[in-house]
Amino acid sequence: MSRFHNPAPEPPVTYAVGEGIAWITLNRPAMLNALNTELAAALAEHAEAAAADPAVTLVVVRGAGRAFCSGMDRTALAAGSVDEAFYRHWIRGLNCLEDMPKISIAVLHGYAIGGGLQLALACDLRLAAADAVLGLGATRHGLIPDGAVLRLARVIGLGRAKELALLNDDVSPAEARAIGLVNWVCPAVDLDRTLQSIVAKARAASPTAAAHTKRLLHESFHRDPRVVIEDLVRAQNACMGSWEIDEANRAWTEKREAVFYPPRTP
Repeated sequence: MSRFHNPAPEPPVTYAVGEGIAWITLNRPAMLNALNTELAAALAEHAEAAAADPAVTLVVVRGAGRAFCSGMDRTALAAGSVDEAFYRHWIRGLNCLEDMPKISIAVLHGYAIGGGLQLALACDLRLAAADAVLGLGATRHGLIPDGAVLRLARVIGLGRAKELALLNDDVSPAEARAIGLVNWVCPAVDLDRTLQSIVAKARAASPTAAAHTKRLLHESFHRDPRVVIEDLVRAQNACMGSWEIDEANRAWTEKREAVFYPPRTP
């Protein structure tokens, strides 16, 4: 029997939680984090774990190596190993990031194209390195940009969404910032520092209030605002009954910034 053991394969997505932040990292760096069924399934599982974990208040989605995500694994697609199971896992993961009552942040560097940009659009906020490459490209390969087609127009407007999704042009980070496709652009060497400042801003918001605000913003695309009034009042009552409002009021009285992390036991 050999004394040597084959090392366990690297997981396609890694997951770690620290200081209230869930770090979800696409982990196929040799493939520029190209998407396959195993990665999509792992992404969905980790997103659901973050959504369910009361210790998590923020979720950061990143890519290992030289790229955030280069889109679909074209070798797997051409070999016929991408089927409906991939899309079911993929949509489940993206929907979870969009629906979770926590702020999700995508950090884009290198290629953030195809499914990479779709994944970023499912997150609440997007930070891009100045040298990132952004675009879709699905229709060029005979596919629908499934993670973007139902979100993109809400973010950048119908006309620009059609341009990106139908003509498949790449867009520079600066232009992406101008049209609202990403929220911030910074030099690649400043990604971590800029992310830290965004995390600090997010932590300055009450988690309860942020969760309800995120949900109601999404609802605003589907329902008449007047129909949602009772839901809004219930949500505001939940905020008024939370420990966070007490902390905010004390901070105001004491002339300091409110501290919402670490969370307190109600």
